[in-house]
Amino acid sequence: MTQTPQQHFESALREAGPDAAAAEALAAHGLDLRLIPTPASADDVPAEPAISSEFPEVVALADWLRSVSRGFLDAEPDEKSLPSRYGAFVARRNIGVFDPTTAQPQLPVGTFGSFVTQLTVPGQSAVEAFAITAVTVAATHRRRGIARQMMEGELRAAVAAGLSVAVLTVSESSIYQRYGFAPSAPAATWVIDRKRAGFSAPATAGRLDYLSREQFRELAPVLHDRVRLASPGEIVPTGMHWDRFAGTLPGVKNTEALRFVQYRDSDGVVQGLVVYSLRENDADYTKTALDVSLLMTATDEAYAAMWRYLFEHDLIGDITLSLRSVDEPVRWMLADQRAAVVTVVDHQYVRILNIVTALQSRTYGSAGRVVLEVTDPLGIDAGRFAIDVDDFGQAVVTRDATAEADATLTTVELSALFIGGTSAATLVSAGRVTVRDAGATGPDSVTGRIDAMFRTPTEPRLSFWY
Repeated sequence: MTQTPQQHFESALREAGPDAAAAEALAAHGLDLRLIPTPASADDVPAEPAISSEFPEVVALADWLRSVSRGFLDAEPDEKSLPSRYGAFVARRNIGVFDPTTAQPQLPVGTFGSFVTQLTVPGQSAVEAFAITAVTVAATHRRRGIARQMMEGELRAAVAAGLSVAVLTVSESSIYQRYGFAPSAPAATWVIDRKRAGFSAPATAGRLDYLSREQFRELAPVLHDRVRLASPGEIVPTGMHWDRFAGTLPGVKNTEALRFVQYRDSDGVVQGLVVYSLRENDADYTKTALDVSLLMTATDEAYAAMWRYLFEHDLIGDITLSLRSVDEPVRWMLADQRAAVVTVVDHQYVRILNIVTALQSRTYGSAGRVVLEVTDPLGIDAGRFAIDVDDFGQAVVTRDATAEADATLTTVELSALFIGGTSAATLVSAGRVTVRDAGATGPDSVTGRIDAMFRTPTEPRLSFWY
């Protein structure tokens, strides 16, 4: 049976054991690095998994999840739901670091999870990526190099599997640049005063309908697959992520407040979905808060219709949406733009692992040639690279040690440029990139050429945490 590229990378990662260098470094501190068993396919998931000696792999994952919850300062996971979550980890790679001298030696003191996904890149295409999640270190085991060994070892595993890009969303933004990651897809939280805003948008011909959570769960992955290539930085959510949005993930609390609505165009095609909840203001019932956890639209008409629906709610004060673009069209649907307070933070980080493969995966905005001298803090991929872009925006990237470098930068800055959301001119001004024509400006300068090639008219974004 022929494997898809994603299945090929998943198989390569599953067949690889724990990174030998990381295991040796951790063993010097009395720590044990292990793979956590996960099912290779849905066929490997027991019909009725249980936390018992009959299912040691289910027990191991449950212990790993307990440590993940502890690491993220969450409540202890619901014991009844833990066995059923085993099936959500099909084809994923999880590792744990164990200390046999602790009072609970079965619980890892370090956790690291990953899955293979597709990262949208400019040109409405995608590249397979190593998505990192659930990175935690127990508060009792700080300053022992656990996080560093897990990260460096798993990045080596991703490189060995043939993946060219790694991605992650971060709780702490000060950690990951040392590993070559760059903030690449920011997230904006929009808080809009409904009464002040003066919303106005074109009329739409379709219709809105409420959905059950089960109906939403069925429709959402299909719609997302239609729209994701329009947004650089988007990745493919796993079934676990869709269950979290729908409130169908076992053990997740407070899901009864979720409401689901679809928009169908005049041909009956679903072009938009929204998930939201309401929070009453006991002091003033006309200021109920409307919190949107997901807004997904395939057309401008659906976008306008969904926003009109949100604004036409009675008794609403603020409408809040998180993980949105910094450049939302809704701003231009408001008579009073100051009714919207927008807060922007770093969200998704990207790390190039194979420069040639990654840079050739995307489309560029302008023909031209630029030569980059790239260093790598982990030594994964570095050198001098010539990027030649043709009139169709397609690039040929080659190692060329003899060419004069136009710009010198690290993997961090190159990863920031990769999906088009960061300006080379900004990085030069910040002292992060050095160009051979320092001080030059205009379209023929090095920064002008890099920005014409790399920048994208669509601001990168990612619509969820992972």
